[in-house]
Amino acid sequence: MADSFFQPVSAMELARFAGIPAFMRLPILHMEHERITDVELGIVGIPWDGGTTNRPGARHGPRQLRDNSTMIRAMNPVTGVAPFSMVNCADLGDVAPNPVDIEDTLDRVTRFYTDLRTRNITPLTAGGDHLTTLPVLRALAASGPVGLIQFDSHTDLFDTYFGGHKFTHGTPFRRAVEEGLVDPKRFVQIGIRGTAYNTEDIEWGEAQGIRIIRIEELFDRGIDDVMNEVREIVGMQPTYCTYDIDFVDPTYAPGTGTPEIGGPNSFQAQQVIRKMSGLNLVGADLVEVSPPFDPDGGTAWLGISLMFELLCVLAQAIDARH
Repeated sequence: MADSFFQPVSAMELARFAGIPAFMRLPILHMEHERITDVELGIVGIPWDGGTTNRPGARHGPRQLRDNSTMIRAMNPVTGVAPFSMVNCADLGDVAPNPVDIEDTLDRVTRFYTDLRTRNITPLTAGGDHLTTLPVLRALAASGPVGLIQFDSHTDLFDTYFGGHKFTHGTPFRRAVEEGLVDPKRFVQIGIRGTAYNTEDIEWGEAQGIRIIRIEELFDRGIDDVMNEVREIVGMQPTYCTYDIDFVDPTYAPGTGTPEIGGPNSFQAQQVIRKMSGLNLVGADLVEVSPPFDPDGGTAWLGISLMFELLCVLAQAIDARH
């Protein structure tokens, strides 16, 4: 049972448009706060898009997601999960990025998440571009590789961009496998689609043992069947989930850097997360929401709604580890 200190502010008591915006209207704690040792699940922003190769703006994602999260209520009526009653949750603020230095920013993120890991705080992250997942994995996989479930329209498995640069939002999972952060035999990508430069990323990934599920296979087999396979692949060992908003069709999520047509709708986007219930999840993120390309705020609203679904399955995992 969660501590009453960590309960979100109810819109029945304070109107949603009032107050200081925090993720899900939770208490905001800094790492020296006297109650930090009681936090079990921390929501963190990484406002950085220095790995973006085309349309920027994901650095503004965490702030917009926070603002939209005032619409989130305390219970998931479909799954019956009430995460704020199960575990102590808090908004732990943002990692301070260096907007002019990629590798310094990666190091800053890793240090921040290493602190979370040593305090046994499970992270739920709002990005930021997809390169931000790499330094998170460097922290969480410090004692051994984790499994990885990636919802995305792109593999992000390329080796380099622009004449040998190894750190972009198109390369993080190549680096994660090379660095031994992710077990490629327990790594599944779902939703891959779109035009391609070549097949180098797919061929490299499959050669490592990564299971790559294209969007056609997801639709042909159905979500239940595909997610049952995903569960079998990752098993009950520690697993991380990374969710790129461009997994969703741009009809529902236009505000992102690299949209690809032919994706799932917003309901299907929720369903795949709910099918992870019961897995041993050690963290999750939602990345690539770009407010400058999201004029009506719909992408951010979808993004924070999906973060709530991720919060629910993470809370279940933490509760099971108790």
